[in-house]
Amino acid sequence: MGRLHIREADPADLDALVGALGQQRFFADRLRRQDEGLGVLLIAWEDDRPVGDVYLWLEPAEEAEIRQHLPGVPLLNHLEIHADRQSQGRGTELIRAAERRLAELGHERVALAVEVTNEGAAKLYDRLGYREWPHDVVECYSLTDGVGELGIEICRILVKALTRER
Repeated sequence: MGRLHIREADPADLDALVGALGQQRFFADRLRRQDEGLGVLLIAWEDDRPVGDVYLWLEPAEEAEIRQHLPGVPLLNHLEIHADRQSQGRGTELIRAAERRLAELGHERVALAVEVTNEGAAKLYDRLGYREWPHDVVECYSLTDGVGELGIEICRILVKALTRER
């Protein structure tokens, strides 16, 4: 196992991302959004292999409830770690890298949606200081890789205050 390196994705990374993680439509969409200044796609690499990703959603949330209660707050979106690299701290490293990047961009808070039955993810986020907002669950959109349809998940919204490193 090589050392983990996290960096912003480049359009030239698309083939490697799809080869390692699939989801061609998702990665093409996020690279396009990144190019338009709407977000940042961070990739975790081991040697020359992508092993995980997280997208920093900087545009207004798609869900009305999130726009209403958290205007201007960026969202962590689509955290994933390759199956053979899970439960080894890589997700935590990606989240921390995303938080640092958002703080560098001047954001004071970050939010994310976690599907209500995903207890493993909820425990990770709780350990990292994310707290559930005081509002109802939200129907969140998830981009599928099939025929281009948006899926719906019922999600809890978690929020964390960011601190700038000195």
